[in-house]
Amino acid sequence: MANGCLGHCRIMRFEEHLMRTAKALITATTVAASVFGGLAAAPTARAITKEDVAINGTFRVTSVGDYAQRNDQYFGEPTVYQTWTISSSCISTQECHGSVTSDQGWTAPLYMLDGEMWKVRRQVPNWERCEDGTAFSGMQTYFFYPVNDNGGFQIGSRVLSGKDKTVGPSGACGQNNWLDIAMPLRLDQLS
Repeated sequence: MANGCLGHCRIMRFEEHLMRTAKALITATTVAASVFGGLAAAPTARAITKEDVAINGTFRVTSVGDYAQRNDQYFGEPTVYQTWTISSSCISTQECHGSVTSDQGWTAPLYMLDGEMWKVRRQVPNWERCEDGTAFSGMQTYFFYPVNDNGGFQIGSRVLSGKDKTVGPSGACGQNNWLDIAMPLRLDQLS
């Protein structure tokens, strides 16, 4: 009986070995086909063009006053809401120029020189008011860039994030220091 089982057991073990080997081969083939088939079906990455970098459209702009800093100290300011119409074109993926028109009645140049950060600079008349009734202009600069859901840089996003910073002249209102107010900034594209 031991001899009969020995031959029969060897055949059964050999068949089990063949079955396991065949299953492993089928699994490996299926995985390889999925991986290589998936790679073949994946869309090819396209190069970023200067048209992808340009920003154009209408945006709701929020300067968040709750987190404003006055001379680097947190100091609440009123939140400011605006609607901007942005028009820009790019010379390359690194350099763009255009303009911003605000529903608050001003227009200012827009530029980007590093492939990421957009800037708008404008003079704000009578920005810093003094106790004696005099007032001084401030230089307001908006810095912003397109962001993804996690706040990371993403070309083509309909949401932009940055900072709204206004600085008054040194010596205004008899102070040896300039007034500096910075607020977080968010732009949401409407159209």
